Amino acid sequence: MNTFKRYFQLLLLILVTVLLLPVNGVSAKEIIRVGHNQSTNHPTHMGMEAFKEYIEENLGDKYEVQLFPSELLGTQTNMVQLTQTGAVEMTVASNSILETFNEQFQIFNLPYLFESPEVYHAVMNDPEIVGPIFEGTKDSGFVVVAWLDAGTRNFYLVKHAVENLQDLKGMKIRVQQSPTNVRMMSLLGGSATPMGFGEVYTAMQSGVIDGAENNELALTENGHGDVAKYYSYTLHQMIPDEVIVNYNFLENLNAEERTVFDEGFQILQDTQQIAWEEKVEEAIAYAKDHMGVQFNYPDIEPFREAVMPLHEEVLGNTPSLKKIYELIEAKNESMRKE
Repeated sequence: MNTFKRYFQLLLLILVTVLLLPVNGVSAKEIIRVGHNQSTNHPTHMGMEAFKEYIEENLGDKYEVQLFPSELLGTQTNMVQLTQTGAVEMTVASNSILETFNEQFQIFNLPYLFESPEVYHAVMNDPEIVGPIFEGTKDSGFVVVAWLDAGTRNFYLVKHAVENLQDLKGMKIRVQQSPTNVRMMSLLGGSATPMGFGEVYTAMQSGVIDGAENNELALTENGHGDVAKYYSYTLHQMIPDEVIVNYNFLENLNAEERTVFDEGFQILQDTQQIAWEEKVEEAIAYAKDHMGVQFNYPDIEPFREAVMPLHEEVLGNTPSLKKIYELIEAKNESMRKE
């Protein structure tokens, strides 16, 4: 079955690539294909629409931007592969996928790396810190041109709130499929249950898991608030998504075009982040008023202390992360004093 699945994915990738090949004579404009896995009402798509509008407004005589939401071009992994080859010019990739191309991306998976959302944004907007990471995938055929806010990750359980570490003890919690997250749950006393995001609702409903961890939109956009009634702000992770662009495409732009595209990438990022804040507020209000979800704010210091060994383990296993980690720690300290 696994072999058949791999063959099917390869066939799908080839088919999509062929379908996206330019057809001579059909259009005088160069097509910019943009793929992502979110719906058309998601902040990511709103950012992409702003990008499309800006590029076509300024370079519409040469370029047409085509948006493909909701995994129309395949999974994120498939879209990253298509972006590597240039069959797709641009896509959104999860941080975990990019780890496979540059180990330094794993720094963002560390729990309690950032002391606050304000530090998180300050770090992600600092080219001295993120620039080398974002440019470090050139040899793989793409670079990161923008980061997208995915909010803070917090625990939500079916039967009770998380007020302290004891409330997580023995709880079966869905986590993302990465060794870092499995180890994090072990240190917090819970039982990590890695699974695909699409399986979480049914798993909570049937009692296979006791809860999960994600941002507030998971409650409303994915209906998890129908089952999990307790959302606890542990603020244990702040992990961005990244917008990647085919490197050869960028290199072939002239100076004027590159300036416009760089401005478009910034507009995409700003639009997505503003829309994200609005969507989170809407999600909290809806979850409270229509789903009966209770929100609570535990003291996060015991949670932070519990996972500190993971920082030491990851830095010990990946020495290339130490300089980045020190820069982020300096940012934490400087903003703490402000």
